[in-house]
Amino acid sequence: MLGSNWPGCKRAPRMLLKHVRRQHEELCEQLEQGCDDLMEHFQRNSKLAESSKRLKSQIWSSVVTILLVKAKDLPLAEDGSKLIESHFRFRLGNEKYKSKSSWTERWLEQFDLHLFDEDQNLELALWNRNTLYGKAVIDLSVFQRETTHGIWKPLEDCPGEVHLMLTISGTTALETISDLKAFKEDPRESQLLKDRYRFLRCLQNLRDVGHLTVKVFGATGLAAADIGGKSDPFCVLELGNARLQTQTEYKTLTPNWNKIFTFNVKDITQVLEITVFDEDRDHRVEFLGKLVIPLLRIKSGVKRWYTLKDKNLCVRAKGNSPQIQLELTVVWSEIRAVCRALQPKEEKLIQQEAKFKRQLFLRNVNRLKEIIMDILDAARYVQSCFEWESPVRSSIAFVFWIVGCVYGDLETVPLVLLLIILKKWLIRMITGTTDPSAGHYDYEYDEDDEDDKEKEEKKSIKERLQAIQEVSQTVQNTIGYLASLAESTINTFNFSVPELTWLAVVLLLGAILVLHFVPLRWLLLFWGLMKFSRRLLRPNTIPNNELLDFLSRVPDNEEINQYRELPPSAPTDQTRSNPKKKLKGS
Repeated sequence: MLGSNWPGCKRAPRMLLKHVRRQHEELCEQLEQGCDDLMEHFQRNSKLAESSKRLKSQIWSSVVTILLVKAKDLPLAEDGSKLIESHFRFRLGNEKYKSKSSWTERWLEQFDLHLFDEDQNLELALWNRNTLYGKAVIDLSVFQRETTHGIWKPLEDCPGEVHLMLTISGTTALETISDLKAFKEDPRESQLLKDRYRFLRCLQNLRDVGHLTVKVFGATGLAAADIGGKSDPFCVLELGNARLQTQTEYKTLTPNWNKIFTFNVKDITQVLEITVFDEDRDHRVEFLGKLVIPLLRIKSGVKRWYTLKDKNLCVRAKGNSPQIQLELTVVWSEIRAVCRALQPKEEKLIQQEAKFKRQLFLRNVNRLKEIIMDILDAARYVQSCFEWESPVRSSIAFVFWIVGCVYGDLETVPLVLLLIILKKWLIRMITGTTDPSAGHYDYEYDEDDEDDKEKEEKKSIKERLQAIQEVSQTVQNTIGYLASLAESTINTFNFSVPELTWLAVVLLLGAILVLHFVPLRWLLLFWGLMKFSRRLLRPNTIPNNELLDFLSRVPDNEEINQYRELPPSAPTDQTRSNPKKKLKGS
């Protein structure tokens, strides 16, 4: 029996060996197929891999800054309603960007894409939720570098246009139009530029106010933003809605950009903003310093160092006394600038959203409080003249009032304002400075957010609540007084108190008759005589304002609600327990 089973025992190892070989062959085939699929995937996405590699190594030719402003005449949804979640998707090469959704067809969203020499087509598409409505392609090779272009691009496959502000800047290639080393100043071009804005041509093209040239040489003393104690700085220049930037200098705290930029000046009162950022590997930026220069303060052709400030433009930026070296030249037409100054100011499309900060809120309240106190001080000064607190001053004021009422006319008003300006000018010429109180605020609260957090942590909760309560109470009382004054004025006309309304009617009829038959100058003269003589004739009289005294008699809405009588019947338990239902029902 053992012998009969022996051949089967011999065949068992052979069958097991064949089974193992078969599994090995199948596993090899699967591995080979997986390798082939992987190689096919990499071959199919070789362009993506190459682009990603270049992005990681940060090798590009330029930076494309796109400002998505708004759109118009967009298509309707399938149900005929307006698109309520419309957004745009952009693609340049293998970089993509998706805008936020908007139902107002206005985005005001700015972002950067990196441009390679072989990828010159910017693709954009209009989406609403997950539905594609239209596309468009913009050929970037036709746009001039280092210039901000405002374009309206029609959409394909659907109606509508999109408004973009497009700038191709930050060029890394040498011998470009912005390369300062390759720049050679041409006296002929300089003369043509001056002739363009000379007086004889001042009425030609009034929107072209001037021309600004900015030479950016380099910076020093920047803060170290990277772990190795270095930074990758680049500089951004903004004038209105025009935005240009330099190339990035890697691993340095003393970059040498050597770039030259030009801007068309549309308003001579504009401010040139210069910001230095650090570029990270993931294309994010970190603030290093900022500088703002009004165009009217520029000394043309002077090469000098400017100190960089913090984000709030109050104190020096972090670092070893960071500075930037610039040379600015501005040529402009005075007549065109005057015409432009009397027109609406250009809206800056991109502005940083102001977050609520207790320190900023307190400072703004103090600023407003200072202005109000100045107005009250001026009112007290005038009142002191009426009260004869200083006989000499009151006598001089009385004489000026009489002369002004007798000989004054409408041209006296701008003459008085001109005398105030003359006084300020004389103070500036004598002392060499302007008003010491102008432009000087306590910027204790304008430090960096980290410093603010440290200060907040040191303060107790009671101190914070007390400070907020004091300011909130002041704002509450001021707003309440202004609202009460406005409601009393409205209630004067709507017969909230019929007796006071009829009194106002009589006074207004009397004012019409008096103003018709008596010249205004004699009315002012009579009013001044009454004011100046009241303290002399009645020493114990109380100073007053007749208009405010009358309005103080007219109740506001809160007082009218308090005067309203309740019905004699007692409310039900349900109404008493839920008074909101009663208010809604009424």
